[in-house]
Amino acid sequence: MSAIEPINDNHESDDLLSIDEAAAYLRVPVATLRYWRYCGDGPHSFRLGRHVRYWRTELVLWRADQDRHPKTASTAPESTRSSTARPRRDDPDRLAEVSVDDRQGR
Repeated sequence: MSAIEPINDNHESDDLLSIDEAAAYLRVPVATLRYWRYCGDGPHSFRLGRHVRYWRTELVLWRADQDRHPKTASTAPESTRSSTARPRRDDPDRLAEVSVDDRQGR
């Protein structure tokens, strides 16, 4: 039986990035990173005191994974879609389900 080496994830030679630096690296707005963090999506992040930080390696791996497995709106689970969304005007079947008050904007 061979010895299993422990995973080296101490990030000794890795760069620690702020949320602004991570957003610049991924080329997305800071607000997008904050939203992904709130939703539990996006790259791994953690708090260091009062500040949110990202390891550069984690960003690289997350971005590479997104290239391989892109998440589209059509693959989002039903529970994340809004149930109060108004029907499209060009869908007569959906409009028939809406009450008169809803069509008048009340």
